[in-house]
Order: sequence, then structure tokens, then C-alpha cells
Amino acid sequence: MLEVRDVSFQYESGEPVLEHMNIQIEEGEFIGLGGRNGCGKTTVTRLLMGLEQPTSGEILHDGKVINGDDASVRSRFMGYVFQRPERQMFRPTVREEAAYGPQQLGMSREDVDAAVRDALAATDLTHLADAYPPNLNRGEKQRVAIASAIAMHTKYLILDEPTSGQDSADKEMLMTLLTDLNRKGMTILLITHDMDILARYCKRVLVIGNRTKAFDGTPEDLFTKRSDLYDLGLSRPDAVTLSMAVPGLGYCKSMQEFTAAMVQRLGGNH
Repeated sequence: MLEVRDVSFQYESGEPVLEHMNIQIEEGEFIGLGGRNGCGKTTVTRLLMGLEQPTSGEILHDGKVINGDDASVRSRFMGYVFQRPERQMFRPTVREEAAYGPQQLGMSREDVDAAVRDALAATDLTHLADAYPPNLNRGEKQRVAIASAIAMHTKYLILDEPTSGQDSADKEMLMTLLTDLNRKGMTILLITHDMDILARYCKRVLVIGNRTKAFDGTPEDLFTKRSDLYDLGLSRPDAVTLSMAVPGLGYCKSMQEFTAAMVQRLGGNH
């Protein structure tokens, strides 16, 4: 388990970004992190990764305080995909990029090769193994970063706005991949402004507002029970709005679910 315990953070010359933040992340969860621009979402993930240090409070992994462990130590169990993944790539081929982490862990050459082969297959990148990472499109670069984490047998994967700037096909491919990784036991934590992603894929949503945790619960509770979505920088997905407008229909997390529910209802009326 990862835990953020009573964490506050501020830059040396600025207002507090986070105050008394408390979050617990269990293995196997699929969590969306939402909130207004500048509310501290990325700061939370950087604190988890060790890219920033709390002003006060503790970050824990399996009950052990890891404030003193830098990002290289935490990368043994936690992967991070930046909003611009090319910034974390520096090797000449996709294969070599994915191999870097396992090599740093001291794996044998045979184990590195096997880990990379499996990671590229899982992310549908085998055919691009010899490609130069900066020449790939955004979706492919993200999958390279994910493959690098898979090759290290990462337990936690954190992604910053992974679907921004992608067309619907790339977005669907990425979310299908993340869902599959989650089913296999990987914990997914993603920052997103896409309300459809929060509703359709995430099992739990954390929202940051007023420098701390403003919501922690299911997407259904967030989108059907909260009256302050706008204040939190959120909006209700169309599928949820439509399903709430039809008496007795029930919560629909996607347009596919809403359409199927309406077809079933109309079919039952004939």
C-alpha cells in the first residue's frame, strides 16, 4: 500500500499547494485523480514518486516511511508516465529504452531480454522495437513509457494526463491496455480532465480542492451525489446526465451503457 499521511507541500517562494493531505492507495486499484488546473494533482504524484519532498508529513510504502528514498529507489516498484513522455526517453531504440530499468535493477541479460520481450508484446510495440522513440507519435511514446515500467515488474503505474491530445482510437487503445494491466494486478493512478475516463474506467476517484482531498469515492457517487462539481473544476459526463434524466434507468457510466439500456427498455415496451 502507498500512503500519503498528513502531507503538506509548498515551494520555497509561494503559497501552500497542499495542506494536510491524507490518501491510501491499495494494490490493484484503478484510481482517477481530478480537480481544477493548478489544484495540486501533479504535485501529489510527484510526491509519491519522490520527485518532490513534503514540506511536512510522510509518504509510506507498505507501512515504511520513504521520504528519504529518491525517485530511483521508488522506481523499483512505481512507474511514472509524464504528460510529455519523450522527456523521460534517452536511448536510441524502443527495445533499449525498455531495457534500461531492468538493467539498472541488475537483472541478467536473459532476464532483461525476456522482460523487454514480454513488455513490448503487452503494449503492442514489438514491431517498433528498433524504432527511434522521439519519432513515434504521442500514443506510441506513452506505450514505450508503460513498457519500461512493465519490464521492471512495477506494482504501481502513475500517468499524468495520458489521453490528452489523442484521437479516440489512440485513447481507446491506451485505456484498454491500462484496464488489462489493472486486471493483472497493477495499480493504476491517472491524472485526467476527461470526465468520461473517470466515469467509464476508474473504480475510485480522488478530487483535490482547496489544497486538500475534497472527494474520495466511486465515480457514481461523485457524478450523482455531489452538487459542487463545477466548484471542483469537474462536470457531469453526458452519459450520466442522460441516464439520470430517464426515470428508473439507473446509472450509466458510458454512452455505450446508456444506449444499451435504452434499447433494452424500448424493446421491452413492444
